Amino acid sequence: MRRWALLLLIALSPWAAKAELAVDLELVLAVDASGSVDDSEFALQLTGIAAAFRSEEVVEAVREGPLGRIAVALVIWAEHNRPKEISPWVLVQDGQSAEAFAALVERFPRGVLNGATGIGKAIFFSAKAMTDNGYRGARMVVDISGDGRENPPDDWTLMLSDGRAYARGRGVTINGLAILTDDPELDRYYRRFVVMGPGAFVEVAGDYRAFAPAIRRKLIREIRESPAISRLQP
Repeated sequence: MRRWALLLLIALSPWAAKAELAVDLELVLAVDASGSVDDSEFALQLTGIAAAFRSEEVVEAVREGPLGRIAVALVIWAEHNRPKEISPWVLVQDGQSAEAFAALVERFPRGVLNGATGIGKAIFFSAKAMTDNGYRGARMVVDISGDGRENPPDDWTLMLSDGRAYARGRGVTINGLAILTDDPELDRYYRRFVVMGPGAFVEVAGDYRAFAPAIRRKLIREIRESPAISRLQP
């Protein structure tokens, strides 16, 4: 009796570990809001993501997973040491929940982010956002989209190699969507210096008008990637 009473006390304790919901994928969509991205280009990224989650192909890809659900959040990033912005985490498992995330994304404000391109800090922030988010994914992916390369910071900060090292230590895969408007070879840079992890890849958009179909293709591929079944514990 004492043993059961002790177990009950531990379970009800405010310090007890919170239960996490198992999902097929924890996904952060990290969107570039640096100085090279004007307001119309920023809006094209958000409307492109929203359109993708409203597409039947993306919803079907979610449903095809072993658990049929993913957790997704939006991160807005720019200069290395400026604060990042993050949406609430949303559980997507059907058309209704996908629409809820789409509506959140297309209304998400840019805020005051601007300046240089801090990819490494964006990766670190996005990977860290998967800690204590209430979900346990069979896979964890950060999806970085942007139109430029990492800039040298004005002050000490985490660099690209540091952000990747942090993500690697947590088992997070980094995928990239390179927008070639200002740098026709940005996809090569992303492949060499940004993406990492099992099955990591780079999708390409020739310009911001091509972002919507590119992010839809990318999401379908990311969501359908075979998960590590051994980590799935509903």
